Amino acid sequence: MRTTILSAAALSVAALTLTQLAPASADAIGVRDPRDLDHGADLRSVEVRHTADNVVVTTTHTDLRRSFRSGSSGAVFLDTDPTDTGPEYVFVGGFFVGTDYQLLEVEGFGTGKWGEPVQGSYRMRVDYDLDRVRMRISREAIGSPEEVRVAVRVAGTRPDGSNTRVDWLREPRAFTEWVAQ
Repeated sequence: MRTTILSAAALSVAALTLTQLAPASADAIGVRDPRDLDHGADLRSVEVRHTADNVVVTTTHTDLRRSFRSGSSGAVFLDTDPTDTGPEYVFVGGFFVGTDYQLLEVEGFGTGKWGEPVQGSYRMRVDYDLDRVRMRISREAIGSPEEVRVAVRVAGTRPDGSNTRVDWLREPRAFTEWVAQ
């Protein structure tokens, strides 16, 4: 009888422990990045939310500047097909006042592999007070994928214009975990 009670207790604890584990795919993830770029565009974190209608990617930086002299910009590569290696889309834009942004089809990371603009709803907003860039992409514009993952690259120019510096989330061309809708 004592063995049965202990076994039942052990199973209860095991079941409780397993229910507390996070699922392999979630509807949102957050990833931190070290301070490794001596520029205001330095990438500090990325949050990916995959909702019923949109994929929202929010990047946080060290000290975004409104001036075009910062040369701050970014590219969020979206992988929407687990069976096809690499990204299918890239969301690119400047992080200074007066710049523009666009969502493009891609066949890899190099700019030579960037294709046509995507037709659909997407938007980018820069919040200089919070040092954040928020990109919202309708799921419909990217084929309504079941899950997505991203690789993020930012860049900035030194004030004297002498050198452009690049910062990837974690490491070059590294994707986050998959985020399910």
